[in-house]
Amino acid sequence: MRLTPALAAPLAIAAAILSGCADAGQGTKGSASGSYLGIETILLDGDLVNFRVAMKGGRGVPDVENYARCAAAQYALIRGYGFARHVRTNVENAGGIWRGDAVYTISAALPEGLKTIDAEVTVRDCGAQGIPTV
Repeated sequence: MRLTPALAAPLAIAAAILSGCADAGQGTKGSASGSYLGIETILLDGDLVNFRVAMKGGRGVPDVENYARCAAAQYALIRGYGFARHVRTNVENAGGIWRGDAVYTISAALPEGLKTIDAEVTVRDCGAQGIPTV
């Protein structure tokens, strides 16, 4: 599904508001893997986006990386793009809270590289696994 520019901007604003609510302590209970505490999205440059995620419990690094991947996929769709490519993810644990700091590029066409994702397929998979998105 492609979003028109007229719809993309309001959806991006809504996503920012909702992620702000999650960051304010209104965490989302996830699947058996843990509690998802929120997503912060920062546009770094044109197609380069930073996702900061937080969660409690789960399997640690793999769950945090999946959470960030799901956020990136949904964000790509919101912006009217179909693909994303993973650049890097840093994960840390402090006081039982896992935090991820991930960077992705988003694009309309399948980008080069090994760590590419099809946004539509990934968002569908995330929903099936109970992982929240932006």
